[in-house]
Amino acid sequence: MKINFWSLLVCLLATSFHSNAQNANLLVGTYTQSSSKGIYVFNFDTATGKAIELSHTDSSNNPEYLTITKDKQFVYAVNEIKDGMVAAYSFKNNKLNLLQLKSVKSADPCYITLSPDEHNIFVANYAGGSITQFHRFADGLISNAQQFIQHDGKSKNPTRQDKAHVHGAFFSPQGDYLLTPDLGMDQVNIYPYSANNSVPLNIENAKTINSKPGAGPRHIAFSKNGHYLYVIEELSGSISVYQFEKGKTTFIQTVYTHQPDFKGTPGSADIHVSPDGKYLYASNRGEENNIAKFSILANGKLDQSKMKLFSTLGKKPRNFTISNDGNWLLVANQDTDNIIIYKINKETGDLINTGNSIRVPMPVCLVMF
Repeated sequence: MKINFWSLLVCLLATSFHSNAQNANLLVGTYTQSSSKGIYVFNFDTATGKAIELSHTDSSNNPEYLTITKDKQFVYAVNEIKDGMVAAYSFKNNKLNLLQLKSVKSADPCYITLSPDEHNIFVANYAGGSITQFHRFADGLISNAQQFIQHDGKSKNPTRQDKAHVHGAFFSPQGDYLLTPDLGMDQVNIYPYSANNSVPLNIENAKTINSKPGAGPRHIAFSKNGHYLYVIEELSGSISVYQFEKGKTTFIQTVYTHQPDFKGTPGSADIHVSPDGKYLYASNRGEENNIAKFSILANGKLDQSKMKLFSTLGKKPRNFTISNDGNWLLVANQDTDNIIIYKINKETGDLINTGNSIRVPMPVCLVMF
């Protein structure tokens, strides 16, 4: 029997591509009050939805939020402790190696982001109510803390909003603005960003979104086209929608992530838009422990009437992530030490329980690549 050489070559190349396409990595940031070692590295099979642990850090102190460079060679984590730190790691052969620890000059950092140009790192400090900036060098190392912005204010809730609590730092799609939701002040600050300036955030020309008093803005997401901004508000369990253009915002809508008859205390956490831009997902903690799904309409609004809720099969869902192909959603349940793996129905956006999960002590942040 004769075998066509070119047909065989195409077949082998296709098989190789398929094999490579099935593999992804998953980084998990955790709290280390119990038995966690810090940051965990998993292989995630995007064909089966199953994960295998590859490595973990030997020891780290509450590395709860992470970010990774585009070339996947360096990982940065915040250590959420009273004297907050940023840790820089090299990532090679599926292992993390600690390079540096730098002080954030504030308390309890809870979020870290890398500028799209990869020249700067920004940290949101929850208890300190501040933002800290570090310069990032070409070799992956970072400077001492450079620009430092202290927020000052409070809002309606005397327990949770007695002072400023910066809860995140998110770049606009074009990379020219940094948005920092402040749960304590009920504000989202929009800072113009320039990597060419010695002081990268322009405080004087910053703009502000004022949330409803007591709402508690926590995280944000942008629509796929970048024209709409979605702010999840932890204390009211709501999502506020804004039109976004060159740092200016126009309020459009507020929807809620629970049913109208819900009588409990909201505790919303994270928010993401599907890669195809059709659906928005938001996690709820507290008494709900679910993920709300909304369809995104052509005008940027969320379809409240068709909202669906999906149990996270655990307690206190924090961060969740969606795979780049839009097929999988993974959610970290902090209080039940598990990460639940869902398949996404791309036609409806619904979450399908695969029965697959990952056991990790106190997981908080998930980074898939």
